[in-house]
Amino acid sequence: MIRNLLFDLVGVLMRFDTEGYYRAHGIGPGDAGLLRREVFGSLEWAMQDRGTISEADATASIASRVPARLHGAVRDFVRRENRAILPVPGMEALTGELKERGFGLYLLSNISAAFHRFQADVPALRRFDGIMISADVGLVKPDPEIFRLACRRFGIDPVETAFIDDAPANAEAALHVGMKAFVFKDDVDALRAWLDGGLS
Repeated sequence: MIRNLLFDLVGVLMRFDTEGYYRAHGIGPGDAGLLRREVFGSLEWAMQDRGTISEADATASIASRVPARLHGAVRDFVRRENRAILPVPGMEALTGELKERGFGLYLLSNISAAFHRFQADVPALRRFDGIMISADVGLVKPDPEIFRLACRRFGIDPVETAFIDDAPANAEAALHVGMKAFVFKDDVDALRAWLDGGLS
């Protein structure tokens, strides 16, 4: 019997309005592509998620590879600042329903320590019983050990837990440790149906 639901954050509960940031700062498609590659696709980004590089060092390293006109954007993206936080439509209502039904709600996210500055801006998290982020523990999904650690810290049993993430590799890792898993594809109704249908 599933008693606990373990959620990913970005892409499941919320998103950053990166496209709105580009529009507000006059960043065209060419520079946007450069930022996607040099910031979001960078080693420094991955190191931040693992908690092995500071924001200052990540910013300086990435900024050395892009034109000066983009240094402000690099800083904002590394620090997860100055982009609107957009709740995934329907997810706040769904987590409210699930809480009322008695499920334990938990977060397991690959994200930098910047999360602690904006955590209060994600409405659904107010209902959660436990939160663990990769930067705080030095592990990242899809390493199965981060799932085991989350279960130990939250005091939950993997076989009584369902995991929701938008990355198939992360869902596969959750299955590996004995959880049920759902790959979220921006469809809250599909997730609700899966939960109501016995998670099969």
